[in-house]
Amino acid sequence: MPEIKVYSTPACPYCYTVKAFLDEQGFAYEDIDVAENARAREEMVNKSGQMGVPVVEIDGQIVIGFDKERISQILGIRD
Repeated sequence: MPEIKVYSTPACPYCYTVKAFLDEQGFAYEDIDVAENARAREEMVNKSGQMGVPVVEIDGQIVIGFDKERISQILGIRD
């Protein structure tokens, strides 16, 4: 199983979408609320160069936003 982290906030609709997609595909992930966790927010910015969410980290590879195609490619998901 790949190691997946989703950096998100409670008010972000794209965050819900990416998590729903991962749930539908059966992938476990760590949901990290960067609105509440300043250390995680700093980690996210350092890794991605982005302040916006979601940021998805899959086995060290960073995906900005809900890029379904890129996430699927990394995880080997076929339509």
